[in-house]
Amino acid sequence: MAALPNPAFTETLPRVLSADLVQDLQRVQKAAAKITSILDLNELIDNVVSEVTDWFGCLEAAIYLHDEERGEMVLAGVEGCDAHCKGLRLKIGQQGMVGYVASTGQTRYAPDVRTDPYYIACHASIHSEIAIPLYVSGQLVGVFSASHPEVDGFSRQQIRLLQALCDHVAVAVYNARRLVVERAERAALDREAEEARAIQQALLPKSSPYIPGFVISGRSVPARAVGGDWYDFIHFPDGRLGIVLADVSGKGTAAALLMSATRGMLRSLAESSCTPGEVLTKLNDLLVNDFPAGKFVTLVYAVLDPATRTVVFANAGHLQPLFIDDRGEHFLDVERGLPLGVASGDYTETHISLSKGSRLIFYSDGITEAENGDQEEFGLCRLAEHAIRPDASAVTIVDDVRSFANGSGVRDDATVVFLGVNF
Repeated sequence: MAALPNPAFTETLPRVLSADLVQDLQRVQKAAAKITSILDLNELIDNVVSEVTDWFGCLEAAIYLHDEERGEMVLAGVEGCDAHCKGLRLKIGQQGMVGYVASTGQTRYAPDVRTDPYYIACHASIHSEIAIPLYVSGQLVGVFSASHPEVDGFSRQQIRLLQALCDHVAVAVYNARRLVVERAERAALDREAEEARAIQQALLPKSSPYIPGFVISGRSVPARAVGGDWYDFIHFPDGRLGIVLADVSGKGTAAALLMSATRGMLRSLAESSCTPGEVLTKLNDLLVNDFPAGKFVTLVYAVLDPATRTVVFANAGHLQPLFIDDRGEHFLDVERGLPLGVASGDYTETHISLSKGSRLIFYSDGITEAENGDQEEFGLCRLAEHAIRPDASAVTIVDDVRSFANGSGVRDDATVVFLGVNF
């Protein structure tokens, strides 16, 4: 609430209200309703000073906002004064009636500004001035001031009306300032999220690998600006290709940070030419010690040897890869493979021989668990049906999932790596 006024202005309203007072009270109520509906801070302040100047016959009306960090009052809006411009600063407790009121928390009325020690001259035609603190829940928001051309130009009734109006002004200004801060914070978060998204997208492969006789593609769509899914292609000097698809637990920035750290470790280990099982065992040993409690990564790491048309992969708790050949569709499993970062353990490997027309698909749960408006999941069957299409690729699979979930949206990161054999 606004600070209590000086005792001289606390007389109760008369029991029988005059027609003028009733009209003024109704006007305060109407003005308060209008003020509290304005969310833009500048529009609010300009509206208040303009209304008060017109209503009370003032030469000048102004609102100063509290700059707590610098201990100053800053002129945010003024009507009728050319000498003081927006941005003018007054030291609290040191400069002017506004500075005095901000330091004491009490309304100050100067019936004759020529005798008031705190008044700072503006127009020679100003003869009386009032300054009213704006408080919300004991917190100083600002100070409202108004000047009149006559000596003792504000009656006690007008002062009480101004104080009542200022209670509403204080709340409206407080809310509008909070909105400005919240919008700025939201804009900063949006910028940071966009920067994080750009960085994360830069970590994904720029293009699909070109290996004669093979069709390889990858696609990842985060549910938020950034996510915990990622895929990667690692080229080895002997012509082999490392293929990675992983899903970090959680979503958003935290998952993206863990993803980035895991990616860097895996690439470093993969370059030592270890087998997939050895790479995941060593990677897990690092992550068990480094990951926060409750965080983990599911990951499948495969190595394609184009010369022998074989794939060897190890699976750390990830979804079973889909393999399609002339014998039909198979979801491939491994003997051992806990998610990374959970507990120490080793990782077994699965060997696949590729033939003409065979396909191998790695995917995240954002693919199979995507739901449509009827809460039906995309599921493994739809994935297999799409994967056997002649034009199937990682891009077409993700597009099919997004079309399927249209209306309810993809709620989790959706990632696919597609490997097809053409010879």
